[in-house]
Amino acid sequence: MKTKLLALVLSVVTFSAAHSQGFHLGIKGGANVNKLTGKSFNDEFSFGYHLGGFAEIGLGKKFSIQPEVVFNQFNQDTASKFSQVYKLDNLSKVKLNYLSIPLLLNYRPSSFLSLQVGPQFGILMDQNTKLVQNGKDAFKKGDFSMLGGVQLKFSSIRIYGRYAVGLTNLNDIDNSDKWKSQSFQVGVGLAIL
Repeated sequence: MKTKLLALVLSVVTFSAAHSQGFHLGIKGGANVNKLTGKSFNDEFSFGYHLGGFAEIGLGKKFSIQPEVVFNQFNQDTASKFSQVYKLDNLSKVKLNYLSIPLLLNYRPSSFLSLQVGPQFGILMDQNTKLVQNGKDAFKKGDFSMLGGVQLKFSSIRIYGRYAVGLTNLNDIDNSDKWKSQSFQVGVGLAIL
């Protein structure tokens, strides 16, 4: 599944680059302010970071496609209900690392402003929390989210802010609690090609 998804993204990028009016590659990084929803987690946002790369493929004067590959780190505190529900006493923090693949559609109402929207596919790379019950992992290996945001473009510099809402229930233990992700991202990118 992961290989097919990456092959699809690379095919779209290659095809679009050959037929586009503008093509840029760059690097990016910034901060994540995120939380996991559900009664098992504190209803608070916590901080993480993201680093990665992007491509920008022009589709005329107003539109472009922006595929990205980004390493995302999420940190979250568990609530007291978590240890009651899942019978674990020493679990207070969760750290998740995702390889995220957003595929954004950019609409440029002006030369320096882009509105962005699109899906994001996340692949859980590792986690510091494995549950003792039956040796199962606590979190599903994939996450599907929708993104929306703005990006400011000054020559080769990109400044962006986004909101991501997770649509996948990440709870891989049982169905007693639905865990979904929410995230705000702010960051800076630099087009190097």
